Amino acid sequence: MEFFEKTEKREDIFSGRVFEIHKDEVVLSDGTRAFREVVEHSGGVCVAAVDENKNILLVKQYRYPLKKVTVEVPAGKLEPSEDPMDAAIRELSEETGYDAGKLIKVGTFLSSPGFCSEKLHFYLATDLIPGKQHLDDGELLRCIKIPLQQAVDMVLSDEIDDGKTKALILLADKIVNE
Repeated sequence: MEFFEKTEKREDIFSGRVFEIHKDEVVLSDGTRAFREVVEHSGGVCVAAVDENKNILLVKQYRYPLKKVTVEVPAGKLEPSEDPMDAAIRELSEETGYDAGKLIKVGTFLSSPGFCSEKLHFYLATDLIPGKQHLDDGELLRCIKIPLQQAVDMVLSDEIDDGKTKALILLADKIVNE
């Protein structure tokens, strides 16, 4: 059996700066009807920046929905029709002050495909060139540099609990240490 869902009706619920929400009535491939609540998101980029000594750059920032500080890889939202590589270069520079001598795409990550269209593009940055951090308005964060192995240990002990960060740190560790 082939799986698909055909949209019969769409109701727009919310349109904001970061995402849109709609509720759809769909017909499933077996003919039954169902409702889907969908968060539309333009996607984003995440960068594992690893220096020649196998240290990784991470950022600490307060995340309002969680009411706590998280440790994450540098990341950001894609602008409409922006090339993900360009966004990765921008976000790395803005959040850490570093540029990458070498930047390669290492994968993608669907953050929560059951209800959200967000697709994240993963990059590995090496041959890092220090510069000056230049954050967006309203963005407060601190860049830290720690050994990549320590970051892996933090993922495995749940000290780092952000999903995209966990996945990219483990992927970067595998690539860097092969």
